[in-house]
Amino acid sequence: MNKMRLILLGAPGAGKGTQAKKLKENFHWAHISTGDMLRDAVRNQTDLGLKAKAFMDKGELVPDDIIVQLVGERLMEADCKGGFMLDGFPRTVIQAEKLDELLEKLGEKIDAVVSIDVDPDKIVNRLSQRIVCDKCSAVAEPGKGYQIGDPCQVCDGKLMRRKDDEPETVRNRLDVYEKQTRSLIQYYQGRGLLKKIDGLGALDEVYQRTVEQLGLV
Repeated sequence: MNKMRLILLGAPGAGKGTQAKKLKENFHWAHISTGDMLRDAVRNQTDLGLKAKAFMDKGELVPDDIIVQLVGERLMEADCKGGFMLDGFPRTVIQAEKLDELLEKLGEKIDAVVSIDVDPDKIVNRLSQRIVCDKCSAVAEPGKGYQIGDPCQVCDGKLMRRKDDEPETVRNRLDVYEKQTRSLIQYYQGRGLLKKIDGLGALDEVYQRTVEQLGLV
């Protein structure tokens, strides 16, 4: 059994989510998105969710301690026993150190940190052409001729372009990501855990590079 505990890094539009989905399909590792966890906790009005909502409503970052608690609770669920992928956490070296402490208490450790790298100009071009469903957020398959306003192929919604996929907004998001993760990448590189993956190319090509880097072929 190929149990692995991974951290997934990648700028917006680098294809990290797509690769996580394929890894989950093939290896059945839990895909843990902190963004999804926060939204679920708020929607379900859990104690941590209510604490997080107080910060989110003010447009402030949710404190590290709350995020770490959420991750800790999630890692104790049954589907994580066979391996997991952390997506969206950690974002800073301080969070990485808190994660190390948490995993040590759970008797776990990170096996590898996968960083999917794509040239920023390519990402701007990729995202500025992306159209998604206004209801379920499904992404229209590129190269199939879908247009804004076409019906979604998954639900009864319509295809649209998100405001944060406009070129100027994308460049700003990429700049924020690069500044935020620079020290984090150095942190994991120094520990010999970083696996850099060239994110250009077809989905299957990038996936093949990823599993090769992880020693799964």
